[in-house]
Amino acid sequence: MCAVPLPDPIDESVRRLAGRHRGYVTRAQLLDLGLGRRLIAHRLHTGRLIRVHYGVYAVGHEPASAVDRAYAALLACGPGALLSHASAAALWGVFERWWEPFEAMVPTGRRRPGIRIHRATVDRKDVRRHLGIRVTSPARTIFDIAPRLTDRALTRAVNELRIERRLQLEHLAELVARLPRHPGARRVKPLIESPKGPTRSELEDAFVAFTERFGLPQPELNARVAGYEVDALFREQRVIVELDGYQFHGTRQAFEKDRERDAATLAAGFVTVRITWERLTESPEKEADRLNAIIAGRS
Repeated sequence: MCAVPLPDPIDESVRRLAGRHRGYVTRAQLLDLGLGRRLIAHRLHTGRLIRVHYGVYAVGHEPASAVDRAYAALLACGPGALLSHASAAALWGVFERWWEPFEAMVPTGRRRPGIRIHRATVDRKDVRRHLGIRVTSPARTIFDIAPRLTDRALTRAVNELRIERRLQLEHLAELVARLPRHPGARRVKPLIESPKGPTRSELEDAFVAFTERFGLPQPELNARVAGYEVDALFREQRVIVELDGYQFHGTRQAFEKDRERDAATLAAGFVTVRITWERLTESPEKEADRLNAIIAGRS
């Protein structure tokens, strides 16, 4: 009988190490385990190691998830590196997709192919760990990506993080005071100076802008009436505005639930006006005149 070869103890150590680091090891870690240059080169040749960045190797196979690959990019940048800018926004869920190259903020260091490096010394207040990855805080992330976003996209990003309780406007205000010359300071200042409750959708953002444009009273967003949460409420006039996006109201169940809510709030003395995205954006003057008339009639 042929003897079954025993597993290489160094390879076992490499696999255990990679298991703690999302499937990756660094050249420095391999050297610490006793693998010299020739042994590393042999494992690269046989596919046991796969080079993904300078000095960073996947063990056995390359991890497929963007979060894992972002972690590898940070390993390549060395100690003190943080995921930042668009990559940080993706990790926090502000962006639905990941863009490459990954972006990292480092105090010092060389450029790394395939990684967009931002050299900066980051205050400890702006450092977090999320999903096991060092990353800029939600507030600092917003600060850094603000110059790249439209006003609408920036408002939406801030509101999403506020809804998830990851961000408060006070965090942005503190950054503006601390870094007044940062390119993001000018962009986020209007959001701080005119604070409102966080909106839950782009349609709600558009409705707030619509009320300001046409001089309507400022509504309460996501208020409760007769046990139901409503999109916008003019409390003094007892007028509810429901913002009907098809993605949230396009099923039979949602249709019935909406009508039940309308009946319950009407019984409590509140009239409901339903406004769609198309009416709000394609005929805003007509919609404003109608809503103004309703509000005036109930004042």
